Amino acid sequence: MAKKVTIKQIAEISSGSTAPKEEFFSDTGLPFIRAGHLEKLIENRNIIETLPKVSRENAEKLKLKKVERGTILFAKSGMSATKNRVYKCTGDAYIVNHLAGVTPDQTVIESGYLQYFFEWFSPSKLIIDESYPSIRISDIGNIELTLPNKEYQKKIVNILDHSRDLINKRKAQIEALDQLTQSVFLEMFGDPKANPKNFPVGTIKDLSIKTQYGTSKKADEKKGRYPILRMNNITYNGGWDLSSLKYIDLDEKEKEKYLVNKGELLFNRTNSKELVGKTAVFRKDEPMAYAGYLVKLTCNERANGEFISAYLNSKYGKAILLSMAKNIVGMANINAKELQNITIYIPPKDLQDKFADINLKILENREVLIKGLDRLEENYLSLIQRAFKGKLFTEEKLPTA
Repeated sequence: MAKKVTIKQIAEISSGSTAPKEEFFSDTGLPFIRAGHLEKLIENRNIIETLPKVSRENAEKLKLKKVERGTILFAKSGMSATKNRVYKCTGDAYIVNHLAGVTPDQTVIESGYLQYFFEWFSPSKLIIDESYPSIRISDIGNIELTLPNKEYQKKIVNILDHSRDLINKRKAQIEALDQLTQSVFLEMFGDPKANPKNFPVGTIKDLSIKTQYGTSKKADEKKGRYPILRMNNITYNGGWDLSSLKYIDLDEKEKEKYLVNKGELLFNRTNSKELVGKTAVFRKDEPMAYAGYLVKLTCNERANGEFISAYLNSKYGKAILLSMAKNIVGMANINAKELQNITIYIPPKDLQDKFADINLKILENREVLIKGLDRLEENYLSLIQRAFKGKLFTEEKLPTA
């Protein structure tokens, strides 16, 4: 029969150590995990092999906190504490002091069961200081959970593992399609740095009719005729994330300036140094407004926006943008004139159009996969809710792709 227990009754709870200075890291030893590593570790367990390592001798000298395989990690302080990222260690590791480590007594609780419990519970509910988010170790210890027998725990873990595996496989398919766009680009046009097909070389200005900065009008969460695109809506790889939109009204004169139409490009002119220069083609039939940190570029008859976007999102294009970015008070900037002056090779327009057609087909397939991913994630959330509310039984049918 299931019983009520507290976390401190079935696990050891600890906090990490101050991060070592650079000279204490090496190629051998155990990985040192920071709060900022959690997201990547959750997405790909193998990333842990690439993390900085600390030798046993240095760890003992610095008195670093070591956690063992199966320990559940989540951030207990800093902005990362608001993210609810929960990771189960695949091996021994040292951890930073921003992390809480919950090491289960595996004679009574499966580490996977405890991991999924924390995902369901959401540790951020324990935050005591919104100005600098923090969670007390004592509050973690006092969390109550219902503890079924280990056989039942394993069944829950198997169901949730299977659901999560389907999500990870679908994400891998989407990532493969993202890489396909760049593969097609390189096959059709060649490496931009080498220009092996000897295309004419010019600047982006040669391929554009005009550029226009976005509006500085204040947007509203709900009111306004037009959705407004902001810098967070453009992804690093040149896609769109429209999960968070605000709205704005525009008069007739403003519409011409501040609406982006199908086929036009938006360029993120101000952001962190790594993210400034994010570029994407607007592909919706209905126009949207765009904010002041974005630049709209309208192509002329020599160019297809899909080609320019792929060029700027290529490895070569990203390197150019990174080298151009000027830091101004903690932010980096590339203005419209500098965008126009970027050197670019200029393939025949019909070849650009052919690339655009192929890319749009790839994007259509990607959209199908995204919708499938949404369904898988909804199913996962439903399963985890039911599991820890005692409504997921052993006869539960496993989800299928």
